[in-house]
Amino acid sequence: MGLFDFLSNKGEEKPVQPAAKPAAGGTDFFGNNAAPAQPTAAKGDSYTVVSGDSLSKIAKNHYGDASKWHQIYEANKAIIGSNPDHIEVGQQLTLPTI
Repeated sequence: MGLFDFLSNKGEEKPVQPAAKPAAGGTDFFGNNAAPAQPTAAKGDSYTVVSGDSLSKIAKNHYGDASKWHQIYEANKAIIGSNPDHIEVGQQLTLPTI
């Protein structure tokens, strides 16, 4: 139906009914099966430190914002220790979901 069809048939249209809300765990916008949301604590990626890495470089590559290095440090304090500038090649870091 084009604009002119709409204008010429004025008065014959019925109001649009709101769409029914999909059930939880149904499909997403594209019709794919949607998985139920996981709790935030269960989310996050693992990253292995390579030569030349810093927390800000990792944050820039993973989040697109180098200033988010604080979140990586807070999630990995037990592994990194008290100096966030001292990360070692081969360390497995958890990159929290932000």
